[in-house]
Amino acid sequence: MAGFLDQLRVIFESSEQPIYLYLDNTHKACNQKLASLLGYSTPREWARVEEVSDLVAEKSTDALVTAYQRAMERKIGSTITVTWKKKSGGTVDTNVIVVPVAYNGHLFALHFVSPKV
Repeated sequence: MAGFLDQLRVIFESSEQPIYLYLDNTHKACNQKLASLLGYSTPREWARVEEVSDLVAEKSTDALVTAYQRAMERKIGSTITVTWKKKSGGTVDTNVIVVPVAYNGHLFALHFVSPKV
């Protein structure tokens, strides 16, 4: 995953949008914009959260899991609404674009997050 993150670094660091890359609960990474949006000091702190239920509101779990499965199994991108749990206990509503990407024989889901205004 480190090599893939190196290739994506310019996007992660220069995008005006919160972004995260997901393989599974252990192998995930985000940019500083997503970490900040959800109240984490660093992307590394966000990545240490192992349970999706600690990051995503229950009402959004099915949509996010379904979009991820479609990306992995059918190689289909999706746009969904996701309510995230903030570290502080609040929530933030977003639109998320989920797209499948491949690196070294592994499929990942790249997520572009847009906070609803």
